[in-house]
Parts: sequence; C-alpha cells; structure tokens
Amino acid sequence: MNLVETQKVLVADDDAINREVLGELLKPEYTVLLARNGAQTLERAARHLPDLILLDVMMPDMDGYEVLRRLRGDPQTAHISVIFISGLDRPEDEANGLKMGASDYIVKPFNQTVVMARVALHLQVVRQRRMLERLANIDGLTELANRRRFDEMYSLEWERARRSGRPLSLAVLDIDAFKQFNDRYGHPAGDRALRSVARVAGFAMSRPGNLAARYGGEELLFLMPDTGALDARSVAEGVREAVAALNIAHETSGVAPLLTVSIGGATLEPSGDEGPAELFEAADAQLYRAKQSGRNQVWWRDGDAAV
Repeated sequence: MNLVETQKVLVADDDAINREVLGELLKPEYTVLLARNGAQTLERAARHLPDLILLDVMMPDMDGYEVLRRLRGDPQTAHISVIFISGLDRPEDEANGLKMGASDYIVKPFNQTVVMARVALHLQVVRQRRMLERLANIDGLTELANRRRFDEMYSLEWERARRSGRPLSLAVLDIDAFKQFNDRYGHPAGDRALRSVARVAGFAMSRPGNLAARYGGEELLFLMPDTGALDARSVAEGVREAVAALNIAHETSGVAPLLTVSIGGATLEPSGDEGPAELFEAADAQLYRAKQSGRNQVWWRDGDAAV
C-alpha cells in the first residue's frame, strides 16, 4: 500500500448529495471521512487527524470560516490543510478564505477532475512536509531519532508522567571501548557497527510510545514512558544480549573478543519537586557504575534503590 492510499480526507458538507459525490470520487485513492456540519467536522478532525479537509463554507450551525478558525486555534488540528468548497464565487470570498489560512478555494458547482487534481497536489505537499519534518528529527547515520527529537519527547513525556503519576524510565547506552574499535578497524567499520547497534535498539524500542535516539558519538538513549523499573531493565538487558549476539569482532576491547555495550538506567515517578535533569543524571550515574564494574553490564536505579 502506498502513501497516497493511506492518506485521509475529511469531506464536510451539509448537503448529502455533495458529500456522497465527493466521497465516491475520492474513495478509490484515499480514506474518506464524512461530516455533515461544523461541530461534527471539528470532532472528526480532532479524532482522526485527516491529512486534508474539504470544507463547505455555508453550513447552518457553524459556517466554514468559523470551523477553520477553530481548527487553527487548536494545536492538535492547526496543521491540517483545508480546501474550501463553496457556492460563493466572488473574488473577495475566495480572498477571505485564503487569508484565514485555507490552502485553496474551489467554487461550486465543482469540476471533478479539478477537485482530484487539487486534492492530489495538496496531499503531495503534506507528504513532502512530513518527510522534511521526519528528516529534521532523524540522525543521518543510525536513522534513530536525533538529539533534537529526543529533547522534545523527553520534555513532553516528563510532563505527562508528572501529571499522571506513572513511571518514566530512561536508559543510556555506550559502546564499550569504541575508540579502540575505530583505531583497530577504521571509522567506516565503526559506523557500520554503530548502525548495527542502532538497529537492535530500534527494534527493542518498537513499542508505541518508546523512543530510541542517538545522543552523540556512540551514546544511545532509550525513553520508556509508563514503564516500571523491572520491565525497563529487562528491555535494556535484552539490548545488551542482542548486541553481543551480533558477533562483531573486537580484538582490542579488553572486555570481550566481541563488541559489547554498557547500559545505565533509572526509573522515576516525577513529582513537583523534581526536574527532567534528575532522571537523566541518575541514568548517567548508573552507566558510570556499569563501566566501573567491568562494562558489558546493565545497572539500574528505581527511585532510590538499585534493581
């Protein structure tokens, strides 16, 4: 299934015939949602987050201009592209819609070929924008989240955990003796090894809500919301074992003849007296202990206790 087939279009029109015609026109290529009034449009936009809304201007309970104003005022829906479809054909009507933030304006009675062409054009823009956003958040070497993305998500998840009282777990991974690895095998081999470790980390963090990120050099971070210490430590231990199972030779390690990693982690239930730096510092301290204890280990702190 390609990206076009998975994109969602919300058709909002109080006229049942218009909804049916547009819905049948779009269904072969897109997932189509229907709304018959302004309130339903806002509800379905917030619930389904469509890629594009085809919005009638003249609706009885709430006109399209007011719907667009409310969409733009809600951070959750502010980014959704909107095309007005209206029987109002004066230039000032079109200008007003565009000034309010609509992406396009189609006059009724509409031409089906024109509608499909404009929908395709605006959905292509949506895909390109999302691709750029994704690239801005991805580390080019490992294809994990980059430091910018991690910082954003860490701040959000900390606040979410503080409000809910649920645990938040964070782990810091460091490849053992990685400088020696690069010195012995060369930086291209080091890049390949780092990518292999990153693939293991990405697989381990595939649960929705979890995040694996490259924080710099050979250091990776695992963010695990709503995850207690025992479960989070088990995930980290699984990563450590999976990296060893890659069987990447490392003759100059001093730890093992194979590439290994050390991981430190911590779990907290954030309160009003703590800040996100505390959890990060706790995980980093556990990584230091893992290194000092011989490397190729996982050390974890649960609140004030080691697990």
